[in-house]
Amino acid sequence: MPENGVGRREMLGAAGVAACGLALAGCGSGDAKAQPSLKGKVIAKTADVPVGGGKLIEDLKVVVTQPTQGVFMAFSSICTHKGCAVSTPKENVIRCACHGSEFAADSGQATKGPATAPLASFKIKVEGDGIVVV
Repeated sequence: MPENGVGRREMLGAAGVAACGLALAGCGSGDAKAQPSLKGKVIAKTADVPVGGGKLIEDLKVVVTQPTQGVFMAFSSICTHKGCAVSTPKENVIRCACHGSEFAADSGQATKGPATAPLASFKIKVEGDGIVVV
């Protein structure tokens, strides 16, 4: 390890995080940019998102959760560790089957590694029975 305390792995990790932020609208470090074609469109129906669980919308790479009754959240379905797709949320946990990372369904925060960065979040609103990207 060099004298400044930053080794090759740490430098490569920092470079990867920086590249990830450029490529994936923050890659979990903030709000994800909705694709222009998604803005204003219904991505899920409220009835399809169970309380304490969620719905994975694979073609849009989005996961929608309902951590508590009437509270809906949307996140990128791409794990911030190695880019695998996460699975359908259960028991208020979003899991990545590739390496075991877990994320909180109410915040997208990484709660179990190896992922340390949160899932990118989408701004959404409920309109009638639909969940819409803002």
